[in-house]
Parts: sequence; C-alpha cells; structure tokens
Amino acid sequence: MKRILLKLSGEALAGEKKTGFDEETVRGVALQVKTLVDSGTEVGIVIGGGNFWRGRSSENIDRTKADQIGMLATVMNCIYVSEIFRSVGMMTNILTPFECGSFTKLFSKDRANKYFAKGMVVFFAGGTGHPYFSTDTGVLLRAVEVDADAIFLAKAVDGVYDDDPKKNPAAKKYDEVSIEEVIEKKLQVVDMTASILAMENKMPMYVFGLNEENSIVNSVNGTFTGTKVIV
Repeated sequence: MKRILLKLSGEALAGEKKTGFDEETVRGVALQVKTLVDSGTEVGIVIGGGNFWRGRSSENIDRTKADQIGMLATVMNCIYVSEIFRSVGMMTNILTPFECGSFTKLFSKDRANKYFAKGMVVFFAGGTGHPYFSTDTGVLLRAVEVDADAIFLAKAVDGVYDDDPKKNPAAKKYDEVSIEEVIEKKLQVVDMTASILAMENKMPMYVFGLNEENSIVNSVNGTFTGTKVIV
C-alpha cells in the first residue's frame, strides 16, 4: 500500500503501567514503522489519549471541557511518540486542527501531502478539534481527507469478535466482516460515527493486536492474522 493510517491505542503504549508511556513499547512500534517507511510506505499516525484521560468517565466535568482535555492528551502522546520515532532515524511532523503555538503545525491536506512527499511520518493529533467526536472519528476523517489506502487499528485484542473475549471464552473471532455487519451488530471496531464514515467512503480497516511480535509490519505486508473490515 502506498499510504496508510495507523491508529495506536494510548493504553497500549503505556504497557503494563496502563498510564503514561512505556518507552520500550513505543520504541518497538517506532522500529516497525521505520521498516515500513524504509520500504516506501507513507505512514500517518493517530493516537488515542486513554493513557492520560478518559473524559466520558468523569461525571463532574462538562462534556465539552472533558473532550478538550482528551484532545490535549492526544497532542502530548504525539509529541512523545514523534520524538521516539526521530530517535530511531525517521523524520516526523505533527498536525493539529487547532493552533498549539510552535508545538505543532495547523492541519491542511496540502501540508500533510507535502510532508508525506518528503518521507515524513505525519502525526494527526487533537482529534477532529471538536467535542463529541472520538479519535476513531478523527482517524477516519484524516484517512479520507489524505486519500489513504487503508486504516490499521492496533488494539489490545487481536481482532474483531462477536462478543467480549475477556468475558466470553467462546466468543468467535472474525477473519473478515463487512462494515454493514459491524454497524448492524454494534461490534465496536470503531464508534458509530466512524463506522458510517468508513461505509460511506469505502475505507477498509484492518484490526490486529499490537502486542503480537512484528504485528504492524506483518499486517501491512500481508501476513495478517487479525480481522479485515471490508466495505
């Protein structure tokens, strides 16, 4: 694939600590992405903010303010991960839908394409810039805007199941599932808004476990053991 968007879970980057960062985990991700970039694949990154903040779990904060805190959590994540990427020899830039002083650049499709053309890994931080939209919606929006070939969702679980595999050992894993079935059965690949965006724009998604050895490289290069969401 020429251009992909990779969605990373904030919690997954925290490793066993569950909060903050686990540098060894992030460095492992960086080395895998470098393999892809060195082979000519253009990579965009979206990172969730759950290792710092989950606004919806707060009952005492206005939803808009809670979501704004979550957006800033994703900016912090992207700044950190971007620096780890640079430490292993990649060029990076961070784009946000709102001004962050000199920390990031303001998102535009033209700017993103310019960075991709220079061989940079482009981090899309800050979600959509609006409350009530998750980073799921953010990754679909950016993937559609920059004409990505597919989205790769690196999660704590190794694919899409018909039930929660942690609670139900008999849960069935899908090798392939349609986006219509995802929406109909509420399979929680991404949230509903993002699912509709994927369906309307025919954006395929690949769901796999981040913790499996070399999982990012294997998933992009065809040795895929997760779930493909077809459109």
